[in-house]
Amino acid sequence: MLILKGNGERYLDSGSRILLVDDEESIRDMLSQVLTEEGHEIAAVESGEKALELFRKEPFPLVITDIRMEGMDGIDLLAKIKEISLDTQVIMITSYASMETVITALRDGAYDYLIKPFEDLDLVTAAAARAIEKSALISENKNLLSSLQQSKEELERANEILGEMAIRDGLTNLYNHRYFYEGLGKEFVRSRRHGRVFSLVFVDLDHFKNYNDTHGHLEGDRVLRQLADIFNKRMRQSDLVARYGGDEFVLLLPETDREGAMVVAEDICKRVGEYPFKGKETQPLGKITVSIGVATFPEDEEDADALVKKADQALYRAKQGGQDTVR
Repeated sequence: MLILKGNGERYLDSGSRILLVDDEESIRDMLSQVLTEEGHEIAAVESGEKALELFRKEPFPLVITDIRMEGMDGIDLLAKIKEISLDTQVIMITSYASMETVITALRDGAYDYLIKPFEDLDLVTAAAARAIEKSALISENKNLLSSLQQSKEELERANEILGEMAIRDGLTNLYNHRYFYEGLGKEFVRSRRHGRVFSLVFVDLDHFKNYNDTHGHLEGDRVLRQLADIFNKRMRQSDLVARYGGDEFVLLLPETDREGAMVVAEDICKRVGEYPFKGKETQPLGKITVSIGVATFPEDEEDADALVKKADQALYRAKQGGQDTVR
C-alpha cells in the first residue's frame, strides 16, 4: 500500500481522503500524483481485498477503483463498500470494452466512471472534486438534520419542563392551586356523567405560625416539603395532591366515597403525628399535627364550587374542635 499526502498548505480536510484501487502500478502512481497535487490525501492499493480491509478500518468519502482486477473485482468491491457506507462515493475506472459493466455499476450505486487510457487528467480531478463535494453535502445535510432533531428534542423537553413548572408548586413540587381546579372540573364532569363518586380532603397544619416563629421559615418550609412527601407515599397514582395555599393542602380522591375518604384522612393524621419532624416537641400538642375536612360528591354537594366550600367548612370545624382531628 502506498500513502501519499499533499503539501500542507494545499491539503483540504478529512473529506478529501481518497482510496485508489488498481492492479496496475503505473495507473496507481499516475492517479496518486495527480490527485495529491490537488490537495487530496491518497491511499493506493493494488487489490479489492486490500481496499476492503483498509476501508473497514476507516471508511473513505471517495473510492476510485478499476472494474477488472484479479480476485475481487470493482463490482464486488462496490457492493461491499455500499454495505459499510452508503454515503461513500465510488468512481469506476474502465475501458471502452467494459461499458456494459459500468452501466451495471452505476445502477448499483457508483457515482461516476473514468475511461482509460486517460486522455485528459483534468477529467480525473474534476470527477473526484464533484464526488467529494457530493459526499461533503451528504455529511453536512446529515449533521444539519441531526442538529435540527436535537434542537427539536431539546425544545420539546424545555416545553415539558415549562409545562410542569406551570402546574407545580415551587416549594413542595405538588400540583398548584390552579391545576387542582382544572382536575376538579374534569373529575366533576366525569363523575356526574357516569354516576360515580369522588371526595375532597382539605388538610391544614395546626399551629404552623407558632412553628415558624420558633424555628424560622426555612425550617417551616422543610416541614411543608416533608408533609408533601407523606402525601405522595400514601396516595394512589389516580389521586391528585395539591398545595392549596400557605400551609393548606387538598387531596382529590376519584372513586372514593365518604367512608373511604375518612379512612385516608385518619391515616394521614396518624402518619403526620408520628413523623419525626425537627422541633416538633415545641408545638402546643408536643408534636406536629394536621386538621382535616372531608366532603364527598354527590352525597354532600352536587356542585364543584359548593363541594369545595363544604370541605373547607369541615376543615374549619376540625380546627375549632381541638385540632389533630378529622371532620
